[in-house]
Amino acid sequence: MTALVDEHPRLGVEYVLRELHIASSTYYRWLRAEKEPCERRCRDVELTERIKEIHADSGGNYGSPHVHAVLKREGTRVGRKRVERLMREADIAGISPRRKGFTRRDPKATLAPDLVNQDFTAPAPNRLWVTDLTMISTGEGPLCSRRSGTPSPAEWSRGRPPPARTPTWS
Repeated sequence: MTALVDEHPRLGVEYVLRELHIASSTYYRWLRAEKEPCERRCRDVELTERIKEIHADSGGNYGSPHVHAVLKREGTRVGRKRVERLMREADIAGISPRRKGFTRRDPKATLAPDLVNQDFTAPAPNRLWVTDLTMISTGEGPLCSRRSGTPSPAEWSRGRPPPARTPTWS
C-alpha cells in the first residue's frame, strides 16, 4: 500500500487513499508497521534465526516436528504451527527418508539386452543364472546385498536335483 503512494508523490496521500476508499489512519498504521515492526514480528525474526541454527546443526535433516521438539527442550515456548510457518517462510525443509531411493534411469543410456525375454524358468539346473542386487541406505553408508543362483527348485523340470553350486549371499 505504501509503495503505491511512494510511486505517485505528486498526487498526495489523501487523494490516493480517498480514491482507494482507505482510511488515512490505516495508511499511517501500515507506514508505522513498516518502520517499527511489532513485538511478534521481532520475535519471529529471532525464532527464525534459532530455527536455522537447529536445522543447520542437524545437517539439514530436521523438519518442523524435530525443530519444535528441540525448541521445547530448550525451554522456548512456541507453537508447532508457528515453527511450521516460520520454516516455510524461510524456505527450510527437513529431509524425508521416503523421497530417497528412487531409481531414475538415464533416458540417453542404452539398455542391456534381455537375453531371457523375462522368462526366468530354467529348462534344467545350471542352465539359467540370475542375480539380484539390493542397496540399503544405512547411517554408515550404503549396504549392498547380492544373491546369485538358478531359479527356485519349483521351477526345475521333472524334479531334478539342485545344481552342484548353491546360491550365495554376500
